[in-house]
Amino acid sequence: MKKFISFLLLLLSLISFAQTEDNPSVWDAEIKKISDTEYDVIFKAKILKDWHVYSQYNPDGASLPIEISSEENAPYKIIGKAKESKTYKEYSEIWEKEEIFFKNSATLTQRIEITDPTASRIKIILEGQVCKEACLQIEESFILALSGQALNIIETIDERSKILSEKLQLDLKNTALLKGSSDENPEEESSLSTIFFLGFFGGLLALLTPCVFPMIPLTVSFFTKQSQNKSKGITNAVLYGFFIVLIYFLLSLPFHFLDSLDPEILNTISTNVWLNIFFFAVLAFFSFSFFGFYEITLPSSWGNKMDNASNVGGIIGIFFMALTLGIVSFSCTGPILGSLLAGSLTSTGGAMQLTAGMVGFGLALALPFALFALFPSWLNSLPKSGGWLNTTKVVLGFLELAFAFKFLSNADLVGHWDFLKREIFIGIWILIFIGLALYLFGKIKFPHDGPLKKLSFSRVSFGILIASFVIYLIPGVMKNPTWNLNQLSGFPPPQFYSIYEQESDCPLGLNCFKDFDEGLQYAKENNKPILLDFTGWACVNCRKMEENVWSEPDIYQTLKEDFVLISLYVDDNEKELPKDQQFDFLKPNGKIKKIETVGDKWATFQVLNFKNASQPYYILLSPDLEILHRPEKYTDRDTYKQWLDEGLVQFKK
Repeated sequence: MKKFISFLLLLLSLISFAQTEDNPSVWDAEIKKISDTEYDVIFKAKILKDWHVYSQYNPDGASLPIEISSEENAPYKIIGKAKESKTYKEYSEIWEKEEIFFKNSATLTQRIEITDPTASRIKIILEGQVCKEACLQIEESFILALSGQALNIIETIDERSKILSEKLQLDLKNTALLKGSSDENPEEESSLSTIFFLGFFGGLLALLTPCVFPMIPLTVSFFTKQSQNKSKGITNAVLYGFFIVLIYFLLSLPFHFLDSLDPEILNTISTNVWLNIFFFAVLAFFSFSFFGFYEITLPSSWGNKMDNASNVGGIIGIFFMALTLGIVSFSCTGPILGSLLAGSLTSTGGAMQLTAGMVGFGLALALPFALFALFPSWLNSLPKSGGWLNTTKVVLGFLELAFAFKFLSNADLVGHWDFLKREIFIGIWILIFIGLALYLFGKIKFPHDGPLKKLSFSRVSFGILIASFVIYLIPGVMKNPTWNLNQLSGFPPPQFYSIYEQESDCPLGLNCFKDFDEGLQYAKENNKPILLDFTGWACVNCRKMEENVWSEPDIYQTLKEDFVLISLYVDDNEKELPKDQQFDFLKPNGKIKKIETVGDKWATFQVLNFKNASQPYYILLSPDLEILHRPEKYTDRDTYKQWLDEGLVQFKK
């Protein structure tokens, strides 16, 4: 686990992501007849300078090798490995293996044998990785004709796929209302400021841990005494703080690189079942390190190297001192950063939210060093290190564990496993926060806790606050709760995902359709306008809208009586479409996207028709597909009610 975390942090700390090309390897293919039944499929690639594509023979445990495969029930079989053009070898310090790769160009010649004499075309798949400092997945599908003059023509999509693709495209009217809707997003700015302050708060919490707090007076004293020129010492301390912020900002840059590849990529990543399980496992692992059962540290050699580099002096030396702080304090800051990373990737803000959070986190860490350098006398007012620092870590451990179950809940919702229902989730939270209250009242202890002679006022006060929160949670496990947990909307599963029998599997028991064509047909038959709701099982803001805005009596009544609600879940990637409804979709950039799941279909449907990939995203349509109002996103109750009313007025006109 230490090696894995070390490698993960190394990937995040690579900062040379100025590369803007989003397609560093361009592939082409042709087919050549060898005999009546045998053909050679020849793949050729142009590879951007300094990028590598890895050979079929790249060793296990290193970068992913290129792999050639066929679809299920293909009319041919692959014979052996492909012949490769010139490859290169180089030792990788990350993987500790000698890697085999192509650079600048690659040619692979794959022999195949036709097993179905009636076949007129084949589909062959190429997968692998292309890497520089970052790695991108290679996923190429080629459809090749086997007969006549079209032998060397690559067909991007067959007739059946074209027909099904065309069904995704709506003949929308009044599309002028869509213009600018994908760019104008005032609530995103609010979301960014919120995540910035959450990151800042996380940084303040990190300051109160045993890995960081004792370093404040030591580091500031070093800078103020380093130079006889007091102003120079202060300047160096401020520069040190700036580099701390810069380092955390740079950690977020790789995710902007991912975000630029495909508008759906971060949504796909964030709603992946196994990634959410991974986040659950990592955060649970981090929480137990905060409890004191073990330490998570980066290799000591990293810290030693950075420490040696910091002796260089000048600006470079100060930068490496800041980097040393990041490495040495990782056992305390790592779990908080892990939560920030996981939370940002599983939100609609994606990379921008991660950057805002990282900058906020770095700023909170950096401020004390700059402020105490400017006002050294303040150092005398700092509390002494002691058991309270370990108490802070343990409290963070409980919060981290509670947060971890949010990701397990995401996996359960997207995977339709039906085991972590709303009441079970809330029950687990009740147990976690009872444990935290007992810890604060001194009833349970952890390995690094010293003897507790008496409870401080702040500890008792916080314990009472946590006990009150437990009381607030308790009605959430009942069939008819005394109050709804609307302040927690987005964290527990939705209210209809319950162990108790519900009126429907739609939000708030409303009648809804989860297929666009069915909902459209119903709207035509009843001459009602459509509320098209692009949502997701793991979408926090979607739950907040449903439980805090839709639940308002006047809005609820309007949705129930005046609109046909069509809720399309863009992250439903575990529910496969029937085989006869699966197809290849030709994207505008010439790439083929496989539409195999319900989520694939509705995510593509949203981007294709409305040029937007965020959720929640609401469209008002008439039954003849006229857009009635500009799209709406996550917003407040009054704005949403006015938006619905204006849409109804337009429909009646």
